[in-house]
Amino acid sequence: MRLGIDATGIRSGGGLTHLVGVLNAARPAQYGFDGIVVWGGSATLAQIPEKPWLSKVPHAIRERNLLLRTYWQRFRLADSVRRTKCDLLFVPGGSYAGNFRPVVTMSQNMLPFQRREARRYGLSATSLRLVMLRCSQAVTLRRASGVIFLSEYARNTIMSAIGTLRGQLITVPHGVDRRFIHAPRVQKSMSEYSPASPMRLIYVSIVDLYKHQWTVCEAVCSLRKEGFPIALDLIGPAYPRALHKLTATLRSIDPDGVVVRYLGQVPHNELHELYASADFGVFASSCENMPNILIECMASGLPIACSNRGPMPEVLGDGGVYFDPETSASIADAIRRLLVSRELRAKVAQVAFVRAGLYSWERCADETLRFLAQIASAVERVPAIEH
Repeated sequence: MRLGIDATGIRSGGGLTHLVGVLNAARPAQYGFDGIVVWGGSATLAQIPEKPWLSKVPHAIRERNLLLRTYWQRFRLADSVRRTKCDLLFVPGGSYAGNFRPVVTMSQNMLPFQRREARRYGLSATSLRLVMLRCSQAVTLRRASGVIFLSEYARNTIMSAIGTLRGQLITVPHGVDRRFIHAPRVQKSMSEYSPASPMRLIYVSIVDLYKHQWTVCEAVCSLRKEGFPIALDLIGPAYPRALHKLTATLRSIDPDGVVVRYLGQVPHNELHELYASADFGVFASSCENMPNILIECMASGLPIACSNRGPMPEVLGDGGVYFDPETSASIADAIRRLLVSRELRAKVAQVAFVRAGLYSWERCADETLRFLAQIASAVERVPAIEH
């Protein structure tokens, strides 16, 4: 058998991390695949590891714009899949409008399916894009021979939004790169920190309307006023409207930049070093499918204060203290509970570290390829129609 992967819709973020992690850990021959073919943009393909069984197929049209990429996927991809003799097409980006069958898709974006969260963007191009994604992904999910969900929360939420799916279903969480693994530190008492050498909190995520960085900043600054020697590092790219909100908040509550540093985007291959130098992790998102960043924080051995929304309790379990991400007082209470008790910090950090061991790319690749091989073997392929 031969597996095709349509990666034309994957360019960054968790989708790219997943694709690279699975292909790096994959052992396709164990599941009956003698080769894998990946279609994608040149920047995406450059991130994928070289393997003797892997073929990368770039195409200039996919580099230009969304309409051209959509046209190519709808009318040309099936021909390419047929020419390379693939038995199954895997679409981890979530949307596929072509006529090749069988197809297995994956849901990686929760925003299109959570209207309360999508409404944060008001009347905007982002809102229109989310509506389009909801429609295209719903059609793909309904037509697919198989669907991979990343968490039980995502599975239940999406199926409640779009109804019953006819294909086979499985939940396969993402993994975490081994370079993030760092055993929990010996926790210090707060008296060992000072304003000149504070406990460093870290929050890694895109600055966006559902990530609530400004609310975290308000909580941390209020705790600093209470006398706790802490400081916060924010790391990640930014959605303009959210960055404006964050900047306005910081001008008001921390104009001299004493408590909060926004470091911007850091290459993913350097993030483990920042986690290793931090003392405490914060994750305040209210909309996630599979919180890769949270798992990285868990694997880094940090005590964590975490949002109580979405799949976060499913992933973190008893490995953290939870808060309402839209209320600064709730965030401050959760962080304070950990600050005043180094025993609690040590306990939750150890629990989270052990739970992070459940999330490996080897496990993810094994369960993914096993499922794909099952679909390829069970479903009769419908030949693509030539154009």
